[in-house]
Amino acid sequence: MAQSNSKESASKRRGSTPLLIAIAIAVLGVVGMLIVDHGPWNKPKVQTAAVANYTTTGDAARAAGATVTPTKPKAQIEPVAPGPKPVYPVSPATP
Repeated sequence: MAQSNSKESASKRRGSTPLLIAIAIAVLGVVGMLIVDHGPWNKPKVQTAAVANYTTTGDAARAAGATVTPTKPKAQIEPVAPGPKPVYPVSPATP
């Protein structure tokens, strides 16, 4: 007669191993993200007074001697398209 130990092995089996592995991976992932985001290489860099004074690209360009010219504004109305105008169907007469 074959032994049936399915109830015994089910009660002795530990199903927490995959759970512990998943928790360990999650913890290592969070620690890794914290190290990458807040490591010593991500500290704000001290800027000299000359660099910190210019708040916009235009200010910095003018200080360097460049000429800053605005772009041409777009036309408000589109120009008339070349060629014949489209033909619209005649509307039927209303009684």
